Amino acid sequence: MQGRLSAWLVKHGIIHRSLGFDYQGIETLQIKPEDWHSIAVILYVYGYNYLRSQCAYDVAPGGLLASVYHLTRIEYGVDQPEEVCIKVFASRRNPRIPSVFWVWKSADFQERESYDMLGISYDNHPRLKRILMPESWIGWPLRKDYIAPNFYEIQDAH
Repeated sequence: MQGRLSAWLVKHGIIHRSLGFDYQGIETLQIKPEDWHSIAVILYVYGYNYLRSQCAYDVAPGGLLASVYHLTRIEYGVDQPEEVCIKVFASRRNPRIPSVFWVWKSADFQERESYDMLGISYDNHPRLKRILMPESWIGWPLRKDYIAPNFYEIQDAH
């Protein structure tokens, strides 16, 4: 099932995949990592001027990682703004996705958190470094295959 934005993207020859609608009726689209930055700029120009949230998750142990963007068209006098959800999947071995910091500044801390917890590198992010975990932390705590250090053994060693 194709939504309004997906139909517009098809009309303009912009490659994507429709993933249908969520429980609130918000259209969800999949964009390839290599196309994401240019499509993000197009969406901004089209009117999606607000990045409501960005998050990431581990799809399955040993599988892909996903970066999710919730975009909204904020317009004066519109009570029900149009929203869309964008999913960008990346390989677990080298998870790289273009940063959209330069399109929506609110992506700053959100992409950093996704990097910190899942290890997704956001290319061209101006300050991509850990935000929640210490810089010395090894690994990506929200990956399904993450093995947490045994803090009792660490304490016993000292």
